[in-house]
Amino acid sequence: MIGERIKKLREQKGFSLSELAELAHVSKSYLSGMERDLNKNPSIHLLLKVAKPLDVSIVFLLTGLNQEELDLDNNDIKNLDPEWKKMIEKAIEDGINKDDFKEYISYIKFKIWEKANN
Repeated sequence: MIGERIKKLREQKGFSLSELAELAHVSKSYLSGMERDLNKNPSIHLLLKVAKPLDVSIVFLLTGLNQEELDLDNNDIKNLDPEWKKMIEKAIEDGINKDDFKEYISYIKFKIWEKANN
C-alpha cells in the first residue's frame, strides 16, 4: 500500500523513478522495490526522505489519509497501522518529541552501519 501511494504520487508529480530517488537521496533499486511492494516495511527515516519531494506527510504515506481526514484534535489515529499507532503513542507518552525521534532514528542508522562494518 505504501509503495502504491508513492508510485501514484511520483507519477502525479511527473517524476521518473530516478528523479525521485535522487531528490529523496535513496537508492533507485530500493525505491523501485517499495513501489513493487517488495520492500514492505520502510524505515521512518526513508519515509521522511521520500515524503519531502512528494510534498506529503508520513501519515499520508502510511495511511493514505490527509491531515484533514484525521481527527487529530481528538487524538484519532485509528486508521494508522496498529503497530505504528502503538509505537507512536508510546513515544508521545514517554515525552519524546519530533526532534528527539529524528535523532533516535539517526542513532539507530549509525548502530546498523556500525554493526555492518565491524
